Amino acid sequence: MKVKTLVGNGIVAALYIAVSFVIQPIAYINIQFRIPEMFNHLVIFNKKYIFGIVIGVFLANLFFSPMAAYDLVFGVGQSIISLLITIATGKFIKGLWARMAVNTVVFSFTMFLIAIELHLAFNLPFLLGWLTTAIGEFVVMAIGMPVMYVINKRVDFKRFV
Repeated sequence: MKVKTLVGNGIVAALYIAVSFVIQPIAYINIQFRIPEMFNHLVIFNKKYIFGIVIGVFLANLFFSPMAAYDLVFGVGQSIISLLITIATGKFIKGLWARMAVNTVVFSFTMFLIAIELHLAFNLPFLLGWLTTAIGEFVVMAIGMPVMYVINKRVDFKRFV
């Protein structure tokens, strides 16, 4: 891995962790608004960001999650699966906004894994957990689309890693 890629992913992971720390009270409940999830859109610009995102999710869950053992499996697993689906579908979907929209839907749909986690950890009803986590994920990812678009205009994510 090139130094530039390593440093770029380190920055993404650090940002994910820092934002997760700040929003802890609304990030680890059945209605989750994990603001750093908008960083998932980075793989739309460059698939190399997968490393920084996954490391950020892993470390944030390790340090801040009240159910770290579950989150390290289900949360990290959900991120990896969703990011890989997004990367794979990106080859067939043209247009930045379309790819971000698909990414938003993929991440929202795969929240069923987090619903399983919440069911196992807290015996919360699966369908209710899926609905509430999917809504929270959808809101954050949808708001993240224009945010990441505007930041990309300034930073140019493709060349950052």
